[in-house]
Amino acid sequence: MKKLIISLVFLPLVAFANEAAIGVTAPIDAADYASLQRGARTFINNCLNCHSANYMRYSRLKDIGLTEKQIKDNLLFAGEKVGDTMTTSMNPKDAKKWFGVAPPDLSVEVRARGFDWVYAYLRGFYRDETSTTGWGNCVFDPQTCKVGMPHVLYELQGEQVLNHETHELELVKPGKLTPSEYNAFVGDLTNYMAFMAEPAKQQRKHIGIWALLFLGVLLVLTIKLKKAYWRDIK
Repeated sequence: MKKLIISLVFLPLVAFANEAAIGVTAPIDAADYASLQRGARTFINNCLNCHSANYMRYSRLKDIGLTEKQIKDNLLFAGEKVGDTMTTSMNPKDAKKWFGVAPPDLSVEVRARGFDWVYAYLRGFYRDETSTTGWGNCVFDPQTCKVGMPHVLYELQGEQVLNHETHELELVKPGKLTPSEYNAFVGDLTNYMAFMAEPAKQQRKHIGIWALLFLGVLLVLTIKLKKAYWRDIK
């Protein structure tokens, strides 16, 4: 699939996320390398056409099980090097001219928004004829915010409408993927974005476990040393 994701998250000029409307839990699993690799492929093949990820290097993909050769052969398309950061191919000035605002850097978007928010956003588009783009999104209050991004994945998800009585989304035109397949698709993408926001998280956890084990052993030895030192002192 070669759809351009114009923007995962166009920040509205004056609006905040309607957190109550999220109501979903993203399938985040830092140990699921297959999911992370699928998400990385989706992100690099699509998102980097408009977005940047300036705090993420291609070389960090080794942390999710890819070899340097796999990265070079499958994920580098414009002469990038494995050690380069993930930059966008779109000129920010052109993006601002076309869309009113330059697409944000996505390096730490999940940390800023939360992975549930990003997952809900990617699933939450619905037809809204009052919007300039023709789309709304359930993570925003439609009374105070209009989404600045069109739903470029609608051919995969299909078209949804918002039932204003129940405040639920209804699929009125199926896409190429079934709802469960689409949810898995954006779940992988969200999972990768969560990894990208904190690529050293798993390493920190492992180091933390070993540090706690070391301190535990040291505590036992310290107690024994204390008892031995004070044994003959009354």
